[in-house]
Amino acid sequence: MAKPSERSAARLAAVQALYQMDVGGSTLPAVVAEFEAHRLGHEVEGETMRPADAAFFRALVAGVVDKQREVDPVIHAALPQTWPLGRIDVTLRAIMRCGVFELLNRRDVPARVVISEYVDVARAFFSDDEPGLVNGVLDAVARHERPDEVTPAASRK
Repeated sequence: MAKPSERSAARLAAVQALYQMDVGGSTLPAVVAEFEAHRLGHEVEGETMRPADAAFFRALVAGVVDKQREVDPVIHAALPQTWPLGRIDVTLRAIMRCGVFELLNRRDVPARVVISEYVDVARAFFSDDEPGLVNGVLDAVARHERPDEVTPAASRK
C-alpha cells in the first residue's frame, strides 16, 4: 500500500498533468507516460520530485478526464455565482477537478482528507484567496455528496 506522502505527491502531479493537458494540448496517454518516465520521483530542473503512487496518479488523471462532464457542473454549482468555472485560473480549475473527482468517485478516501490535501496543493501554487476558495468548493461538494462524513453529528437529525 502506498504511503500517504506518495498519494500527496500523486495528487500534486495529477494537477500538474491536467494543467499541461489543458494548456499544452497534450493527450492523456502522452502526459501520463511523460510524468511516469521523467517526473514522478525523478529530478526535474535540478529538484528531485517526491516519490509518488503511480497507480493513484494514473487513476486521478484518467478519472478526471473521463468524468469531466460530471465533475465540472458540480464545481460550477459550488462556486460563487460571480466566478463561473470558465473564469477560474487553469491551475485552480485542475485542483478543483481532482478534488471533486475524488469526492465523487473515491469513497475509499475520507472527504476530510480530500479537502485537506487539495487545499495544501492550492497553497503550493497560490498565496492569496485561492486555497480558501478550494476549501469552500470542496467542503460544499462534500456536504452534498458525503453528508455523513462532514456534517457534525449534532446536526444530522
